[in-house]
Amino acid sequence: MNPIAELSSLVILATWLLLPVGLFILAGLSGWLKSPLKLNHCWRIAGWMMVASMAASLMVAVLLLIESRLGSDGQSLAALGGRFGLYPDGIAVWMAMMVAFIGWVILRFADNYLSQDPGRDRFLPWLLVTVASVLVLVFTNHLLILAGAWIGVSLALHHLLTLYQDRPQARVAAVQKFIVSRVGDALVISGVVALYFHYGTFYLPEMVQSEAARAGGSTALTFASVVLALAAVLKCAQIPFHGWLIRVMEAPTPVSALLHAGVINLGGFLWLRLFPVFDGFTAGHMILLVIGGMTAVVAVLTMMTQYSVKHALAWSTCAQMGFMLFEIGMGAYTLALLHLLAHSLYKAHSFLASGRTVAVSAASRFPESPSASRLFWAGSTGLVAAGILFQAPWIVENNPVFAALLVLAVSAAAMGIPAGATAAVKLRLAGLAVLLVPVYSLLHFLVGPAVPVHEGFAIPTTAWSVGSAVVALLAACSLLIVFGSRFPATRALCAHFRQGLYLELPFDRLTRFLAAEALKVPTMFRRVPHHPFRLEERS
Repeated sequence: MNPIAELSSLVILATWLLLPVGLFILAGLSGWLKSPLKLNHCWRIAGWMMVASMAASLMVAVLLLIESRLGSDGQSLAALGGRFGLYPDGIAVWMAMMVAFIGWVILRFADNYLSQDPGRDRFLPWLLVTVASVLVLVFTNHLLILAGAWIGVSLALHHLLTLYQDRPQARVAAVQKFIVSRVGDALVISGVVALYFHYGTFYLPEMVQSEAARAGGSTALTFASVVLALAAVLKCAQIPFHGWLIRVMEAPTPVSALLHAGVINLGGFLWLRLFPVFDGFTAGHMILLVIGGMTAVVAVLTMMTQYSVKHALAWSTCAQMGFMLFEIGMGAYTLALLHLLAHSLYKAHSFLASGRTVAVSAASRFPESPSASRLFWAGSTGLVAAGILFQAPWIVENNPVFAALLVLAVSAAAMGIPAGATAAVKLRLAGLAVLLVPVYSLLHFLVGPAVPVHEGFAIPTTAWSVGSAVVALLAACSLLIVFGSRFPATRALCAHFRQGLYLELPFDRLTRFLAAEALKVPTMFRRVPHHPFRLEERS
C-alpha cells in the first residue's frame, strides 16, 4: 500500500471512529442545553452525523472491495484499523450502515412525533448514546470494549423505556428488562473472560488467527460458548425469558422501533462476530438451536392467533429472533446476517407505520379461497420452489432444513391468494411467491462475502434431528391453525397459543416481583387478562 493510499485509509478509518465519539459528545451537549433553539440545532446535527456515518461506512466498504480485488502490498486495512482499535470487515460495515440508517430514520420520525411531548428533551441524548454504543460494539476489535458497549446499550435503552415516569406499568416492564439485561451482562463478561483464559488475549483478530482455534476445544472455550449462547437468548427475548418484550410497549413508538429493529438483534450479532473463535459446533450452538427453534415455533403460532397489531408485532420480533438464533445454531451464518439486516429494516417500518397498519387491518379483508384451492396453490408453488432448490442447493448452503423453511415460506405466501381472483392474477401472485427463491439467492450473494469462511462447520446428527423436528412441527401446527378453526379442539388450542402457552409465567413472575419491590409499586395493580399492556386496580 503506497503512502497516499495508506494515509487515505487512515483518514477514513479515523472518521469512521470519530463519528460515534461525536454522537457521545453531542448527547452530553443536548442533555446540558436548555434553549429550545439550540436543542433543535442538536437534532439537525445528529441527523447529519448519522448520514456521515453511513457515508464513512460506505467508504470503508469500498476500501475492503479494492483490497479483496487488488490485494495489499503493505499493511492490510484490518492492520490499519487495529491502530484505532477498529475491526473493519464486511460484518462491521453492513451492521454500521444498518445501525446509522435505522438511527437516522427514527431520529427524523421522532423529531415530528415528539414535537409537543414533554419527554422530547430527554429522548435525544439517550437515543444518541444508544446508537453510538451500538456503533462502538460493532467497530471494536477488543472484547472488553465490546462488553462495555453491550452494557452501555442496555443502560441507555432503559432511560428511553422509562421516558414516561408517570406510568407505573411501563416502569415495571422496564425494570423487568433491566433485571434480564444485567443477567445477560454478567454472562457476556463471563464469556469474554473465558475466551481470554483460552487465548491469552482480548483482541479478537489475534483470537481468530490463533492456532488454538483449530487445536481442539477446552473447558474454557466450552464454557464461553454456553454463557454467550445464554446471553444471546436473553438479549433476543427468547422463551421463557420473553415476558418483558410483550409488555414493554408503553414507551413511545420511536423507542419501540429502536428496540425491535436494532437493540434486540445484538444477541445475533454477538455470535456472528465471535463464531470464528470456536472450534466448529459447540454446546452453545446446541443451546441456540433448541431454544431458538422452540421460540420460533411457539412465537409464530402465537402471532397467528393475535388480535392486537402491536401484540402481533412483538411476537413477530420474538419469532424472528428465534429463527435467527436457530440459523446460527445450524451454522448458517450468512443466512443469519441476512435475516438480521432484513428484520431490522422491516420491523423499523412496521413500528413507525403502525398507525397506518392499524387502519389497514380494520378494513374489510378479501374473501378467502376454499381450502382445496389454497392447498393447491400452496402445494404447487412449494413444489416449484423445491425443484429450484434441488437443482441449486447452494442457495441454502446445501442445508435441507433451510430448504424446507424456504419452501414453507413460499407456500405460505401463495396460500393467501384471495377468492375471486382471475386465473391470470392467481398465476401472477404464485409467480411472485416463487420469486422469493431467486431474490433470496441474490441477497445471499450480496451479503455472503462479508461473513468469514466457515466451510469446516460440521453439524452433528442430533442437531439435524432437532432442526428437522422444528420445521415439521412448525408446518403441522400452522396447517392445523389455518385449516382446523372449525374444530372445537383446535379453537381451544388457539386460545392457549394466544397466551403464548403461558411459558413466560415462571420467569415473568419472578422478575415482576423483583421489579415491583425495586419500585415499590402498589400491589393493588395487576395485569388485565388478555390485555398485557394495561393494568387495572383490584376490586
